Amino acid sequence: MTGQPVVEVRDLRVSFGRKPVVHGVSFRIRPGQTLALVGESGSGKSVTSLAIMRLLPEGFARVDGSIMLGGQELLGLPEAQMRRVRGGRVSMIFQEPMTSLNPVQTIGDQLAEVVRIHRGLKGAELREAVLEMLRKVRIPDPEERIRQYPHTFSGGMRQRVMIAMALACNPAMIIADEPTTALDVTVQAQTLELLKELQRETGTAILFITHDMGVVAEMADDVLVMRHGRVIEQGSVHEVFTTPKDPYTRSLIEAAPSLAGKLQIGAVPARPVGELPLEIHGEPVLEAHGLSVRFPVHSGFFGRLKGAVHAVEDVSFSIGKGETLGLVGESGSGKSTIGKAIINLAPLHGGEIRVCGETVDYSTPRSLARMRRQVQMIFQDPFGSLDARQTIGSAIIEPMHVHGIETGRAATQKMEWLMERVGLDPGRATSLPHEFSGGQRQRICIARALAMAPKLIIADEAVSALDVAIKGQIIELMIDLQKEFEVSYLFISHDMAAVERICDRVAVMYFGEIVEIGPRDEVIGRPGHPYTQRLLSAIPITHPDMRASRPRRVADASPPRSPIKPVGYAAPAALWGQAADGHFIRQSEPT
Repeated sequence: MTGQPVVEVRDLRVSFGRKPVVHGVSFRIRPGQTLALVGESGSGKSVTSLAIMRLLPEGFARVDGSIMLGGQELLGLPEAQMRRVRGGRVSMIFQEPMTSLNPVQTIGDQLAEVVRIHRGLKGAELREAVLEMLRKVRIPDPEERIRQYPHTFSGGMRQRVMIAMALACNPAMIIADEPTTALDVTVQAQTLELLKELQRETGTAILFITHDMGVVAEMADDVLVMRHGRVIEQGSVHEVFTTPKDPYTRSLIEAAPSLAGKLQIGAVPARPVGELPLEIHGEPVLEAHGLSVRFPVHSGFFGRLKGAVHAVEDVSFSIGKGETLGLVGESGSGKSTIGKAIINLAPLHGGEIRVCGETVDYSTPRSLARMRRQVQMIFQDPFGSLDARQTIGSAIIEPMHVHGIETGRAATQKMEWLMERVGLDPGRATSLPHEFSGGQRQRICIARALAMAPKLIIADEAVSALDVAIKGQIIELMIDLQKEFEVSYLFISHDMAAVERICDRVAVMYFGEIVEIGPRDEVIGRPGHPYTQRLLSAIPITHPDMRASRPRRVADASPPRSPIKPVGYAAPAALWGQAADGHFIRQSEPT
């Protein structure tokens, strides 16, 4: 597109104290264009975006250069005028929605505040505008969820709320700082399509910050690659992907998921088998039979029970010794809830869990303690799962002390050995979590899990928030450790490239139920269920030239379904078909 730039940044330099972190960055974005700002953690890309919004701490951060928005210089603009720019003319979508949403304010009130301040709407008109925003980003039951708080939403749902907030006032420019990193591929595809649709309608300029070159290939018109605060490559998206000049740019392009070209969508013949047989591969480590998890929903002044969220419904699967089962599905499908239910972090409504052949009795502390010796969990956010005031050496030793596995010098030696095994310097055992990078903190969490010598590790989105290079290192580490310790993994993820790399079998979840399960190559290469096909067709392309030729995405035109069911609801029995050895496809839709 032609026309004056919406934003023009010239020779932007940012320093924290005496330390320069951004060195002379320059770019411009015209109406209707998308500039992708690419780089790993610490490259300066998020600092650049915060400088544009004037959100860096005054008195500590020094910003030099020029930032022109529609011909107006933002550096030096009085704060009162800058507040009108934020949200009205420039909106920002952050990577971590939970830290951007007020935990003590309902979702509806937070969205309404944005619309009221920048659009002046009130009363019924304001409420309808908020509901329309929630519908636009496909939040189920918007009339119900408008009254709920952020902690009741899944991570993907919270990010949808943040996107709705950013789109509320039709801004001239949107800064999207890793907005899809924590989202599954279907919601990511919907988000990218939504941003592109808005751009076509309004001519909005987008500064898209990411480390995912597949998203860059889908979205960008121009690309700017940063490393260590400097621009190392800049040009049109076709130039950068076709003839990258810097080795770092080439490594980012090569790391993009390559599944888009392998997908075969079409009818997969399956013979009826009735119930889903529980496939046992070798010595069973985990057997789940008919798992159900429900959360009550109350309404009215007296809190009358009106129904329940059926988060997990009649789920069965098994994991053998040294095997990795991938549990995939979009945000809110119930995959993380299963992992939490296994280790008693979510209430089990029904079903049975067997660990190493022994049924877990969740009502007795002794049975729970035995289960926790055998099953450990790695969470998505390593910083949130580590005590900020506890040294990492102590964090690794503590489980051994609690369960009486090792004490004294033996525990210290095992801690040091585990740190070496996960690629950390034992000499840093007295350091605190904030002194480590995100990838290093995840290695600490892996070492802590291995301290118990578990039979099964539940990895809940353990690599989703990491940079491409770090993600690859953690996956290779997990594969190596699996071979060494013969540990099994329940690998919960929305990252299909990671699932293809590490998993032996894959189970696909949709609205709390498994709809397809089987060997990795079968499920990913020949998906039989319509939802699995839709999930895999949403994987980003690897080159901008594929935009026109890529297989048509399998769209879901139906309205968002609700997981809330009335009191006494019982799901119908599932019918299954078998497409190949161990490959089972659900024949009846979840309701």
